[in-house]
Amino acid sequence: MTTLSPRVFVVDDNPSVRKSLARVLAAVGYTVEAFASAREFLARPPHPGPCCLVLDVRMPGLSGIQLQEMLAATGRRLSIVFVTGHADVPTSVRAMKAGAVDLLTKPVDAQDLIVAIQRAVTRDELDRVAEARRTEIQRRVSLLTARETEVFALVVTGMLNKQIGAALGIGEKTVKVHRARVMEKMRAGSVAELVRLADEAGVTAPKI
Repeated sequence: MTTLSPRVFVVDDNPSVRKSLARVLAAVGYTVEAFASAREFLARPPHPGPCCLVLDVRMPGLSGIQLQEMLAATGRRLSIVFVTGHADVPTSVRAMKAGAVDLLTKPVDAQDLIVAIQRAVTRDELDRVAEARRTEIQRRVSLLTARETEVFALVVTGMLNKQIGAALGIGEKTVKVHRARVMEKMRAGSVAELVRLADEAGVTAPKI
């Protein structure tokens, strides 16, 4: 399996700023792509590997903050480092509350930028691992039958097989069979692990 190297996208309407930021990041080994506008960046297909976005706050047309909100609304997750020549508290608060990793003031200090990018890429890598795990857990849940899903939801509440059988109107032996299948399909080695999986999958006890 090939591991994709981290990629940094720089979006700034100022050509000299784009060139300067790209040069700093390329010098420390990042693959950099620069864009003159938010719209130009949006036209690029999403990168499949770890990445982050260095984004100017104020730009003609679609602003950096608007781009951040648009990406979030469409489910396109990106770690963002904002750069701005006009820092103000409301904008900074809005950007950080929406999940930005950092907000740096121009002229940007090269070391501050590199540290912020490292944090952003690390966050993106961790987010991707977590998302892949969530997807895998949901895939396992989708393998369960309707009855197995009910048993799963009750097992993780701590109910005994006899209690589950009474709640669902089935025999204790049948519960054991379903429970074993749930453990197998969810790839759980213990009830404790099954509880963690249920929590991550958002499985809740059915109304009996």
